Amino acid sequence: MKKIWSVEDEQSIREILLYTLRSTGYEARGFEDAASFWKALEQDQPDLILLDIMLPESDGIEILNKLRSSPKTARIPVIMTTAKGTEYDIIQALEDGADDYLVKPFGMMEMAARIKAVLRRCEQPVPARREESGLIESGGIIADPESRKVWLEHKGSREREKIELTRKEFDLLVLFMSHPSRAFSRDELLEQVWDTGFAGETRTVDVHVGSLRTKLKEAGEQIETVRGIGYRYEIPA
Repeated sequence: MKKIWSVEDEQSIREILLYTLRSTGYEARGFEDAASFWKALEQDQPDLILLDIMLPESDGIEILNKLRSSPKTARIPVIMTTAKGTEYDIIQALEDGADDYLVKPFGMMEMAARIKAVLRRCEQPVPARREESGLIESGGIIADPESRKVWLEHKGSREREKIELTRKEFDLLVLFMSHPSRAFSRDELLEQVWDTGFAGETRTVDVHVGSLRTKLKEAGEQIETVRGIGYRYEIPA
């Protein structure tokens, strides 16, 4: 039985979440603040954490950063829950290592679907190491699928600048670069990068693509918006 922990300061919401999780077959625990959560984490670890951004004393972003900075907890999947729903808050959470997010008020079926999808992605086996992985290079972008590192090559020089991407940003970039000029719909990107067919969450794709473009600087313009469809990667002439 998978263990799901919810860090939520509003008791009524926390109780609904825990009831739904237990009804869906999970072992669930709830915490009203960071202190009780960290104390419990000293004794046990969950398979996934539902983490509210707005918490008393220590907010969810601070907790997320601390989780990701420790080797013992860095790989625990985290879904952020937020009543804010602003693009800035979502991007910050994703860049800091959140695996997904839910904007309040959200439905319990939506929450269950997101949890299932994140757990499925995180349980996928790591592929065997290849002797020659090969770099993907185009338009001044160099991506290494094996080390998951990305560099920008400045025009007129051989100087390379390392770019830090989140997991999903990297997966998006490699997919785009491996299929230049192909237009991907948002639903296709959800299915291939997020491994989920959960309809109606194409905003997740837009947020990640926007963040990826920003990090790639001028090269980000190579990820073009295809009106009415989605996105494509075009190699500059």
